[in-house]
Amino acid sequence: MAIAHRRIGTGAVRVIVLHDWFGTSANWGSVLDHFDPERFSYAFLDYRGYGDRREVPGRHDLAEIADDVLALADELGWDTFCLVGHSMGGKAAQQVLVRAPERVERIVGVAPVPAAPYPMDEATHSLFYGAAEDPAKRLAILDLVTGRRASRHWLAGMVAHSVAVSSPEAFAGYLASWQTLDLSDAVKGSTVPVLVLVGEYDLALTAEVMQATWKVWYPDCRVHTLPGSGHYPPHETPVAFVTAVEAFLSAA
Repeated sequence: MAIAHRRIGTGAVRVIVLHDWFGTSANWGSVLDHFDPERFSYAFLDYRGYGDRREVPGRHDLAEIADDVLALADELGWDTFCLVGHSMGGKAAQQVLVRAPERVERIVGVAPVPAAPYPMDEATHSLFYGAAEDPAKRLAILDLVTGRRASRHWLAGMVAHSVAVSSPEAFAGYLASWQTLDLSDAVKGSTVPVLVLVGEYDLALTAEVMQATWKVWYPDCRVHTLPGSGHYPPHETPVAFVTAVEAFLSAA
């Protein structure tokens, strides 16, 4: 069965794009208008239980995402490809790397969850694990990771999209996977080139977190802070985001 996905471009640089815990292949803001369709071929995947694949059954974990990424690459005829992963998608990209390191050319992590388990105190655990059934907790998380700077209207729209396009079971399942999974030993020393983009105002996945994790585990890793952004650079600073991503992906 063909895997539903969104395509942009027909260029020589092949990229599979993995969305965050709240998003889908469609929820990248105006950034979708700024990708270069002549130099790049982008394939945006929806996870099982999300977006165009909301009704597709699954286990809802990162290993399953990796399976689907590799199956999609096979369908597209892409022996090798780059990966762009946002937040949870950044950890999913690392799961793909662990599964098939010979197929991954470059990785861009966008406010990406590191490979190790993500620590949560009791209050944070309650907030995140309650978000599958409580839209108010989803809004509180989004407000936190964007530095408590975003308008209530934008936050409410992001929450409404998240609730509408993801099943509660999938939302809860992926959280349990990305929060607890430990890939750190498996990725340490990988020579794949990595760019980590961090929002200046992200209060959760900060530049300091990236320096202590991604930068330590990947010898060829650059951490770049995007001014004026929180956890959602594709929405908050779309032109700067695309410029940074495409400069890295097209580097020799």
